[in-house]
Amino acid sequence: MSAQVPLSRDRVLETAVALADEGGVAALTIRALAARLGVKPMSLYHHVPNKEAILDGIVDAVFAEIELPPEGPDWRAALSRRAHSARAVLARHPWATAVLESRAHPGPATLRHHDAVLGVLKRGGFPYALAAHAYSLLDSYVYGFALTEAALPFAPQDVEEAVGELLEGFPAGEYPHLVEFTEHHVLRPGYEYGAEFGYGLELILDGLAARLAEAGR
Repeated sequence: MSAQVPLSRDRVLETAVALADEGGVAALTIRALAARLGVKPMSLYHHVPNKEAILDGIVDAVFAEIELPPEGPDWRAALSRRAHSARAVLARHPWATAVLESRAHPGPATLRHHDAVLGVLKRGGFPYALAAHAYSLLDSYVYGFALTEAALPFAPQDVEEAVGELLEGFPAGEYPHLVEFTEHHVLRPGYEYGAEFGYGLELILDGLAARLAEAGR
């Protein structure tokens, strides 16, 4: 970015997100951020007081990208839509999964997001305890899936070649169940690990619907 563009908090945070996207949170230092912006490190402190404030800001920026669940009466559709949006956002910002819930001073987008999800659960008739279980379960699933997906050692389009090479390295007769599963499922045309997300999400929503029905009785 050109140093001629006026420095602002929004510009600082936008650049900080870009640095984190490129190299993770560890790459996000005051010195690196100032260099990317073409300014002296001290200039940043007019807009963000310290590194913690930068982390607060970029986490809030990520939450702002996640689609707020709609306010209609269909809690299941709303939570599903929000989960798919969160997964897509975390795929764009893999560093964020580990720090989304780490901030002691959450920003307005973060608070708005949590409030909206709780509103969905309230309108759906979830008692407080079940709402807490539902929120924790859904976030654990979305964040965990995002971490797993980001850690895969190959791109989705390379799965056949990568897994094929892995099988070739197995000693003959070892790991028979793993080999059978891989040959009859993973290497079948159309397989994509990412498709597991929707299936698992539906199982969770089915379980929550059943518990909600029990609570109603």
